[in-house]
Amino acid sequence: MPRDFQWKLPGAHLHLKKKEGLLTRIHLDGWLLVALLGLMGCGLLILYSASGSSMQVTLAQIYRFGLALVVMLVVAQVPPRYMRRWAIWVYLATLLALVAVLIIGIDAKGAQRWLVMAGFRFQPSEMMKLALPLMLAAYLSQRHLPPSWKHLGAAACILALPVLLIARQPDLGTSLLVAAAGLVVLFMAGLSWRIIFSFMVLALSALPALWWVMHDYQRNRVLTFLNPERDPLGTGWNIIQSTTAIGSGGLQGKGWLEGTQSRLEFLPERHTDFIIAVLAEETGLIGVTLLLALYLVIIWRGLLIAMSAVGTFSRLLASAVVFTFFVYVFVNIGMVSGLLPVVGVPLPLVSFGGTSSLTLMAGFGVLMSIHTHNSLLNK
Repeated sequence: MPRDFQWKLPGAHLHLKKKEGLLTRIHLDGWLLVALLGLMGCGLLILYSASGSSMQVTLAQIYRFGLALVVMLVVAQVPPRYMRRWAIWVYLATLLALVAVLIIGIDAKGAQRWLVMAGFRFQPSEMMKLALPLMLAAYLSQRHLPPSWKHLGAAACILALPVLLIARQPDLGTSLLVAAAGLVVLFMAGLSWRIIFSFMVLALSALPALWWVMHDYQRNRVLTFLNPERDPLGTGWNIIQSTTAIGSGGLQGKGWLEGTQSRLEFLPERHTDFIIAVLAEETGLIGVTLLLALYLVIIWRGLLIAMSAVGTFSRLLASAVVFTFFVYVFVNIGMVSGLLPVVGVPLPLVSFGGTSSLTLMAGFGVLMSIHTHNSLLNK
């Protein structure tokens, strides 16, 4: 039997212990649900402006949000014990989808990342952000923890397969996010700092070799990150216009629907990857701070659920879901503000997109299942 870790957070059980009500019976967490709905509402307002007041784009996003909420509700009904039982099949199915992408995937903007099934286009790499931590949590929860070198090697193989397949598409940004989702499971499983430090040294020493296997556009992204002014009308255009939009918003912004950088189409990808630049220009520092506050509420609630979960599997999986959401937010904001290289990561539940929203909401369904099934179990 694995050694079970019990993480402590002052007041965690006190805050999560609620009287059973309707939401608990249908396996939804009220605080998390309200915060997610609030974030979606803000996202729709920002998207309407970023898309040039396009009702077609906004209605399409509403449809996707509705579908994502249904997915969250369905996933929340599945008890954690069944998630652990089905983890290997979910992982293998997503892995096969990644292989199919390389064979019959749709090519767009120089990358082969999408599959089409029943008229619906989706990215299997987005699904792997949940399937990988699900598989690793299931595998490690049935072993003695901290993991031995043998089990660590097996976990590394489970992690490496999808990461390499995604990098082959090529999609370096998503492959790094998937790797981060898997690594947090290993970290929470009690991986020693000595091993973590050894891997960090190994990764840093491999960086020069990575440069020679990167594609030309990936190298340009790194060079642009270091010096956007080297090609202001080419590779540096996106980040220059993005930082200009953010800086021009000031404290209060120019007003909703009044952003000049987006309205005059200087800002690229304004309704997807660079959407927070639209928010910063139109609502200023105040609007961005309020959006970040919503993200923090969601992350804090997720941490409370993760640290109050019963069982190693539930805690490992819940932690990975929360960490993945945090990395999404951190990387997108860092990318748009020029603190990180541009890697094409959407802003969660704000940027226009389908597969990422479905995957994120499925992850929150996992969190709600872990919390509510645990609460009902303790009645």
